[in-house]
Amino acid sequence: MFTAEVGDDVYGEDPSVKLLESMAAQLFGREAALFSPSGTMSNQIGIKVHTRPGDEVICESQAHVYIYEGGGIAFNSGSQVKALPGDRGRINAAQVLAAINPDDVHKARTSLVCLENTSNRGGGACYEMAGMQAIREVCKNHNLKLHLDGARLFNALVATGENPLEYGRLFDSISICLNKGLGCPMGSLLIGDDDYIRQARRVRKVFGGGMRQAGYMAAAGIYALENHIHRLQRDHDHARILAEKLAVKEFVIEVMPVQTNILIFSVAGKYTPASFTTRLREKNIKCSAISPTQVRMVTHLDVTEAMIDRTLQVIDTL
Repeated sequence: MFTAEVGDDVYGEDPSVKLLESMAAQLFGREAALFSPSGTMSNQIGIKVHTRPGDEVICESQAHVYIYEGGGIAFNSGSQVKALPGDRGRINAAQVLAAINPDDVHKARTSLVCLENTSNRGGGACYEMAGMQAIREVCKNHNLKLHLDGARLFNALVATGENPLEYGRLFDSISICLNKGLGCPMGSLLIGDDDYIRQARRVRKVFGGGMRQAGYMAAAGIYALENHIHRLQRDHDHARILAEKLAVKEFVIEVMPVQTNILIFSVAGKYTPASFTTRLREKNIKCSAISPTQVRMVTHLDVTEAMIDRTLQVIDTL
């Protein structure tokens, strides 16, 4: 990062940012990409370019774009959300079809469908390719755009063995995070065709996301794309080991199926989520209480095998 070649990215003159954007676009078989500070910004830029004020966006009821981005769809795009109940954060084509508003002046114009892969609140669940293809067909038949919040898309790719080019063909836009599992200090990429990214660049400037010598951060992204994708399998393995240990504890009521690096489980009786996370924090183990009944753990490249072993030992004592 310290030796990165940099320039003014607002003027399109940062060679490291341009290389990162090109790498990401080529990986998914698309024409262009745009580097932004965060995944929330990439998603919000992506949604704004696809919509106009008064539109309606279809997504799952626990989708990150809906519940974790500060009301950004309403604030930034002037659009409303039709939130559908899903299966661990995933919706299906039949639901999408039923949710599309008719061409009626009394109704908001349905213009965009957003999917999330992997699903954060779904415990890192992955969409099946056939399900996404069916949703793509509905969107095509009803002139809707399809956006993917792929904050943890590389976790899904590693877990399923799917090809990123398949995603590039399915979605009109894709947002991927370089932080989280790939381990970068910051950064996200929005991927699409040339005209879409040209519009997105203008929106990024309006949102305050234009950066100057951003190549220092882009260099970390380049390294991550070259070195940190295949190693995600280790994080998935660690999450499964933790799940197996927790599943036999009497205070754990349910453990969501573990596909990737997110582990969500319900506790009752001896512990509440708050008291459980406090006990672990006393041992310098961090996890989150995400509801009155649920705890969330996430494994990543900074969590070593020794740390997993110690966590297992601590869980044994609870």
